[in-house]
Amino acid sequence: MEPSDREPLVRKTSSSYQTFPRSAVRRLDKEYLRSLHNTRLYLAAFAAVLGNFTFGFALVYPSPVIPALEAHPNPALRLDQHTAPWFGSVFTLGAAAGGLSTMLLNDCLGRKLSIMFSALPSAVGFALMAGAQGVWMLLLGRVLTGYAGGVTSAAIPVYISEISHPGVRGMLGACPQIMAVLGSLALYALGLVLDWRWLAVAGEVPVLTMIILLCFMPNSPRFLLSQGKEKEALGSLCWLRGSDTDYAQEYEQMKDSVRKQSRRISCAEIKDPFMYKPILIAGVMRFLQQLSGVTCILVYLQSIFKKTSVILKPEYDAALVGLVRLFSVAVAAVSMDKAGRKILLFVSGGVMLASNLTMGIYILCMSAPQNGTIANKTLVSSENLPAEPTNYITLIPLLATMFFIMGYALGWGPITWLLMSEILPLKARGVASGLCVIVSWLTAFILTQAFLPVVNAFGLEVPFLFFAVISAGNILFTGCCVPETKGRSLEQIEAFFRTGRRSFMR
Repeated sequence: MEPSDREPLVRKTSSSYQTFPRSAVRRLDKEYLRSLHNTRLYLAAFAAVLGNFTFGFALVYPSPVIPALEAHPNPALRLDQHTAPWFGSVFTLGAAAGGLSTMLLNDCLGRKLSIMFSALPSAVGFALMAGAQGVWMLLLGRVLTGYAGGVTSAAIPVYISEISHPGVRGMLGACPQIMAVLGSLALYALGLVLDWRWLAVAGEVPVLTMIILLCFMPNSPRFLLSQGKEKEALGSLCWLRGSDTDYAQEYEQMKDSVRKQSRRISCAEIKDPFMYKPILIAGVMRFLQQLSGVTCILVYLQSIFKKTSVILKPEYDAALVGLVRLFSVAVAAVSMDKAGRKILLFVSGGVMLASNLTMGIYILCMSAPQNGTIANKTLVSSENLPAEPTNYITLIPLLATMFFIMGYALGWGPITWLLMSEILPLKARGVASGLCVIVSWLTAFILTQAFLPVVNAFGLEVPFLFFAVISAGNILFTGCCVPETKGRSLEQIEAFFRTGRRSFMR
């Protein structure tokens, strides 16, 4: 072999050190690309994130349904100013309960079986809403679909991060958010042609598809190793990376990482910075994510557009916002492994700040001449208000909302979920991810429950100005506390928090 055909890479053998020839390096590169592009990995990710599609569909279900049920001829199904906030917010209460139960489900059943388990309450919830004969059935259906959403919120990001190849973990980590956006967009689009009962029937389709596909998918190799099932873990990783790739090295790294950690975390270990710092970062990010107002805006989107008298019909405005959200999440998925997590979080926070501030100032200026009339004070039954003359300045709320959703979808939407699954230590990942989901959805419940009463009492501009202040806090938190995890393996991220040495992140 010619000297020029050698690289300064070495490998230790039983008796000496040998260099890798270039042909061997090329072979390793081909194996890397084969493991990176193995279609089975993407099939497993798709099967799992169908749960997020259902979650996004169910989350925004009230947007077209609340206006329809406020005018329903049957008193038993008619929503008023007391029941409408509950119909919008009780989903998040169910999601918090789902996150709480996932603290146990993630470590007992495993990530895949937890996702499959969520199909049961989801299917029952949609069936209740489709056949509802009273408000109580609607509320119970919302609770059950919310519970399923809480389970998938905690289980799917962990499953995706643990099966993903490091080279595409950022892209796959954005897929749960992309599918949630697709679910919301599907709801807005179907809401143009279907009534509220058939919308609930349509929600059953992705649930059934998910449960069928997941029956053929493997469990997380890291979870199987934590359960002592080494042979199954190796088989799972082989399926995910391809049998013709060098997956054995990655398996040994996983095995070594799991071996260093016990299956259960003690209260004393929580005091270790290696444990509480990533958990605290993930929890605060989920808290700030919800305080930025995204759930309130999505749930009450059509009602907000009716209040602000946007030039287009509210249902078309909602569909436009859904399209913008989908485009932005797709951009984030492509950019995450190139630009990095932190830069997208900075951009996201800045766009959200500007959008909320614009919306708040616009409503404040436009409502001042009305001198506190009912048009400025309520979102409920706003379809009975007299029509206003066409004014192109009313495009401002639509554009501000579209930019807010764009900013959220670029960073604080998908990256918050991805970082939660990346930075949480393995031994606490199941419990801590459930805890983060509880924080997130309890915050969302309080906000969505209080949103309409605050608007009725103080005006629509108050919550938007509050959301602007929170968006500024998001930017500060990103700069001070959030680590950059682009291109790092889960083992490298754990080593960084364990030692505090940034060399592990380079």
